[in-house]
Amino acid sequence: MRRTVFNEDHEAFRETIRDFIETEVVPVYDDWFAAGQAPRDFYLKLGELGLFGINVPEEFGGAGLDTHKFEAVLYEETARAGVQFGGSGVHVLLALPYLKMLADDEQKKRFLPKFTTGEEMWALAMTEPGTGSDLAGMKTTAKLSEDGTHYLLNGAKTFITGGVHADRVIVCARTAAPTAEDRRFGISLFAVDATSAGYSIGRKLDKLGLRTSDTAELAFVDVKVPAEDLLGEENKGFSYLGRNLPSERWGIAFGAYAQAKAAVRFAQQYVTERTVFGKTVASFQNTKFELAACQAEVDAAEAVADRALEALDAGELSAAEAASAKLFTTEVAHRVIDRCLQLHGGYGYMNEYPIARLYADNRVNRIYGGTSEVMKSIIAKSMGL
Repeated sequence: MRRTVFNEDHEAFRETIRDFIETEVVPVYDDWFAAGQAPRDFYLKLGELGLFGINVPEEFGGAGLDTHKFEAVLYEETARAGVQFGGSGVHVLLALPYLKMLADDEQKKRFLPKFTTGEEMWALAMTEPGTGSDLAGMKTTAKLSEDGTHYLLNGAKTFITGGVHADRVIVCARTAAPTAEDRRFGISLFAVDATSAGYSIGRKLDKLGLRTSDTAELAFVDVKVPAEDLLGEENKGFSYLGRNLPSERWGIAFGAYAQAKAAVRFAQQYVTERTVFGKTVASFQNTKFELAACQAEVDAAEAVADRALEALDAGELSAAEAASAKLFTTEVAHRVIDRCLQLHGGYGYMNEYPIARLYADNRVNRIYGGTSEVMKSIIAKSMGL
């Protein structure tokens, strides 16, 4: 189907990314998969390529653009190649919006230049053991010292993407108790230095999918966080989190659509080359019908993902629209990837085939960034239900 969301600059960027993946990622990706993470110096290469600075203001070494369309191209190209760029996605999609929205001038001068080069990788720590999607129930605390120079951070976080390699982590913590009227009150955000005393990385979590993305547990025991590393205002963290959730959910939605599109590509290539009973698998009517049905679903998901992208770039993507896009595209990806794996037969279950890795990678899309059930609740509320 004809698309209007991308222009010549985006397509030129696509060619650059595709070449980069073929030369720098594909030859070593199996090693990353076995190690359970991308090497730290890979992020410096991404910085050199300019991927981290697209939306960073020019005075801090970035390109100064205000668009998510280059990120969208990146989602499509990594999915097409059956690879992941480690935990770097959270660096740009999750951490950068908070820095641009909340950091003051002094903080931006300190943080953004190294953010752009990849010298300082960032992660976002919200989820805690036992709380899941209930962010208002977090127990991690940050208490201001009597002289007001620093906070003492105590608590634990889990499922932190990029947590192993992160040099700085935006940590959500309670600076005040919730009120009877608002249990979300009292949460603040901090840019925590991972080299601080009392900061520790627990297990590197052994995940079903996204094997090259380092995901960790973090613990804080009397970590001294300088007062100047508070992001935004005290006790207003929950409202800040809410502002960035639509962009996060768009990223998951677009990534899921890209995975579904890649699955059809992998399956079509496989059934064209694979023969059974003296005929190619592609020649059977069932194969044609299955792939046709998958393609129709991908076309619909592409339209939804593109519409959400345009709304996001225009600053008009609402929480309900983002939830709807995430719900729809992740459910489509679930169905499409499963059917495309089935067309591979037993080989689809082997990790040497990209469809198997894609099947595992895709599963988390209906969980993180808010489960499908949470998305339905948001959509229902917007309907007045």
